[in-house]
Amino acid sequence: MDEGEPHLSKTEARAGTTPHMTRKILPISIILVVIIFAVLLIVWR
Repeated sequence: MDEGEPHLSKTEARAGTTPHMTRKILPISIILVVIIFAVLLIVWR
């Protein structure tokens, strides 16, 4: 019973929305890491 390949569009294959959370989370986390390392560098000198 070979039904062949399923024919789905890209949106149907993803089956969900793609929130743009990484556009906010990634830069904020990188900035926080840089600030934390800078504070640690200043404190431990």
